[in-house]
Order: sequence, then structure tokens, then C-alpha cells
Amino acid sequence: MQAITPYLNFNGDAAEALDFYTQALGGQVVHRQTFGDTQADFPSPESHKDKIMHALFNAGALNFMVSDCPPDVSVTSGSNVSLALNFEDEEAIVKTFNAMAAGGTITMPLQDTFWGAKFGMITDRFGVSWMFNYDKPKD
Repeated sequence: MQAITPYLNFNGDAAEALDFYTQALGGQVVHRQTFGDTQADFPSPESHKDKIMHALFNAGALNFMVSDCPPDVSVTSGSNVSLALNFEDEEAIVKTFNAMAAGGTITMPLQDTFWGAKFGMITDRFGVSWMFNYDKPKD
């Protein structure tokens, strides 16, 4: 079995989210296809042709997929899933946490923890929950 790949769904702002994640996480969109690009059998209204049908995002070992919902479907933000990011140095976690928090809500400030890590949580401006963790070197 291979690693699980998160799939994030959006209500028409997936392209904006991908631009945000590219900047905040220092990654890239590996593949992007709009509803208008596909020859699929399902109808897509003209207003939806430029929306993201499928995209793949990559930033180092982090990979996730993205899509806008079809016009007759919508998603609501939930707290049942969080994407956990693990960092190898303290400077990177601080920089990424601050970038991802822009326009979002910090649900737990980035702080030193009793388990020997720097940890924090945010809900980004698109309603996606993220956890940030940096395990500090053991003395």
C-alpha cells in the first residue's frame, strides 16, 4: 500500500487556494485541469468551465490533490480532518505557519509543548484545518 493523498474540495475558489498554497508552502502545481479542458460525459455549465476539475500540488514530501465541486454540489468546512505538516527546522515552521495563517484563524498559537515540540494549528482562509509540528532535537 502506498501513502494516503489528501484531496481538498472547494466551492469555486480552488485556483485561488492553489496560488495561496504555492506561495505559503513553497510548492508547485504539478498538474491542473479545468472542467473546460476535459471531454468527460458530464455536462458543465459555461460558468464552470474555468474551475479546477483536478489538480495535484507538491511541496517536497507534501502532496495533495484539489478540485472545485461541480455546480450542483458544495462543501462546508469541517473539523473532522486536519492536514499535519512536520518540519525539520524551527525557522521553516515559523515562516510557514505565519504564511498559512494569513487571512485564516489561528486555533492554537505556535508554541513549545510539553512533548518537546513546537506545535500550532490554524484553519486557513479556505476552511482547511492544518497542524504544524517541529520535534526539537533531544539533548
